[in-house]
Amino acid sequence: MKRFVLKSILAAVAISALALTTAQAQERTLKLSTANPKGHPITQGADKFAELVAAKSGGKLKVTVFAGGTLGSDMAVASAMQGGTVDFNIGNSGILAAQVPAFAIFDFPFMFTNTKEADAVVDGPFGKMMHKKLEEKGLVGLAYFELGFRNMTNSKRPLNTVDDIAGLKLRVIPSPINLAWVKALNANPVPMAFGEVYGALEAKAIDGQENPLTVIAANKFYEVQKNLALTNHVYNPQSVVMSKKTWDSLDASNKKILSDAANEASKFQREVTRKQAAELVDVLKKNGMNVTEFAPAELAKFADKMRPVIAQFGVSVGQDVVSQLQAELTKARQAAATPAKAAPAKKEAKK
Repeated sequence: MKRFVLKSILAAVAISALALTTAQAQERTLKLSTANPKGHPITQGADKFAELVAAKSGGKLKVTVFAGGTLGSDMAVASAMQGGTVDFNIGNSGILAAQVPAFAIFDFPFMFTNTKEADAVVDGPFGKMMHKKLEEKGLVGLAYFELGFRNMTNSKRPLNTVDDIAGLKLRVIPSPINLAWVKALNANPVPMAFGEVYGALEAKAIDGQENPLTVIAANKFYEVQKNLALTNHVYNPQSVVMSKKTWDSLDASNKKILSDAANEASKFQREVTRKQAAELVDVLKKNGMNVTEFAPAELAKFADKMRPVIAQFGVSVGQDVVSQLQAELTKARQAAATPAKAAPAKKEAKK
């Protein structure tokens, strides 16, 4: 009888504790900003993140996605996150150079040759080290999405050689390294927030721009740009970044929910990006774009023109950061070059 009473008391205490925990659980609605429109792989990844957060928190945490730059430019949103009025942003990792100069390394031309290398770098110690640098600026890096390899469009002429780029007025992400590499091609860089690009192309205020195929298609740049050159000159990871003020206001369990959801969403998002990118050249051709591709010798010439720019910005980024990235790339390339060992043949059992 005593044992039964004790079990009843313990059960009642456990139920009371659970009810108290549920009552005290943080219920929050968090705001997430992205410059990309609905339907773009980045926004699809954001929606997946919101879905995972809701599921993992039992609906206690809700993430509202504001697409199409409705909360402002990436730089404006970074400031809002530092103030705690916006909770998340998903934007080009290179833009974070405005907060931490080392992030300019993600805008170095011809740094990555394929997505496997990029995954190894951003998901490994280097990517984690870079995001850790943001904390002193009031931001927390959760994961990396993928925008992809950038290509050039313009309304003036087809680009078949590096020299064809000279003289074009090209919109660039507002950062010193982007101004520098365009100038190195004897073209004219025009720094501009992404939300202004379509209008500037339509008005002929600029001749062209450069972005991954998913961005070109999702934003219908084919309506105002005739020529597309597949240059793949820069690979863009996208940082899923959170306000440190919001992060610090959450308990450990909710921090884990957000971190786990961001990492799960990143895998989904990269798959979506890569699937779309593989299909989009034909889609853009059907929408009237003239697509050209540089011969290997022209790509080598392009890369050669970028070497002084990389050397120049290697100083401001920090040689230690450049060395760490190069070491990670070397490791990834060696792993890719090493043939996988065949599994040992199973010995047939004696009958």
